[in-house]
Amino acid sequence: MTAGGTVPAPLPYRRNPHRPADPADELRELCASQPIPRVPLSSGTLAWLVTRYEDARRVLADPRFSSNLTMPGTALPEPGQRTLAEELQDRQPGTFLEYDPPDHTRLRAMVAGEFTSGAMQRLRPRIEAIVRECLDQTQAAGPPADLVETFALPVPSQVICELLGVPLDDGFDFAGHTVVMTDLMATAEQSLAARDAMRGYMRELVAKHRRNPGDTILGRLIRAHGDEVTDEELVGIGNLLLIAGHETTAMMLGLGTLVLLQHPDQMALLRDDPSLVPSAVEELLRYVSIANHGAIRTAVEDIEVSGQLIHKGDAVAVSIPMVNRDGKRYAEPDRFDVTRAAKRSQLAFGYGIHHCVAAPMARLELQIAYPALLARFPALRLAVAVEQVPIRTSNATHGVFALPVSW
Repeated sequence: MTAGGTVPAPLPYRRNPHRPADPADELRELCASQPIPRVPLSSGTLAWLVTRYEDARRVLADPRFSSNLTMPGTALPEPGQRTLAEELQDRQPGTFLEYDPPDHTRLRAMVAGEFTSGAMQRLRPRIEAIVRECLDQTQAAGPPADLVETFALPVPSQVICELLGVPLDDGFDFAGHTVVMTDLMATAEQSLAARDAMRGYMRELVAKHRRNPGDTILGRLIRAHGDEVTDEELVGIGNLLLIAGHETTAMMLGLGTLVLLQHPDQMALLRDDPSLVPSAVEELLRYVSIANHGAIRTAVEDIEVSGQLIHKGDAVAVSIPMVNRDGKRYAEPDRFDVTRAAKRSQLAFGYGIHHCVAAPMARLELQIAYPALLARFPALRLAVAVEQVPIRTSNATHGVFALPVSW
């Protein structure tokens, strides 16, 4: 079943229907008595759900919790004999989010240089221009206008596509395939078809860059590491950056704007005081927590976390929304406050070796986009009742499908 169905999503993915940035009340109630409960995921697998900040940092930094989607040495059926579910469980070459060292270290190191502070400052003028263009399109479309369609999705999509060398006008619906791939209630057939479409598309792009490496991330990787990285690894790297590079920032811009509209006093502070932009973005990242949980870890030995024994082979997930609302870490954690002292230690981008490699780009896009949006539309408001905003209910990446606004 895809998003919008009647079957409720598993507990780790649920949010409060009236305050869509908040964890669901039933999740809060469970975790109040069991800080590390064992809950079913969408696959039916039981996983220990880590919900406290310090526990989360420990788990995410501990190499005894493996990120390998398929553990080395695991016997899998031969192609053609696998079920669809088994196909989806097999890690994809190059998707280093699903790797442990040393493979993770090798692949991540190739990419990390693309997202340094110096690289981001060189990218700033282009992001500012893209934001202006999308604001022009928003203004031309309304009022009212769907802010997801005209602004939240196009801004990060255009940025990451230009960086990777992905044509924006070739008709390939990578955003639509991403929605299916991140929909935890999608069928195995739907997920596999979307994954294969993405890998097939990126495979053609990699072949093109092999023949003529341009001034793009893929081109630079081929020139610098062409003999060290396979085509299939480049496909995985390209898709990881394409999916994460547009999906998470788009959802942050959409749902983050809804949060601002629900807190007009905080929106006014951000609009009128540019010095608040860095702290406001960190607070939005903490408060919204787009990722319901990070990559699933597997314990490679028996480990005790805060008194809970986790056995070798057990699955472990970190609830990012719960961790970022931990009252032991944040005073009044359910209060949205753009003046809260900026703490980059919030875990919206993960922690440890799997901390999001493109976090500097996402931060820069958000720091440019939010103030530009509020400056262009100082009277921005919802064009529908909050209850009519279509909220994602079963995606790994939380957000809104659309955000009708007026001004």
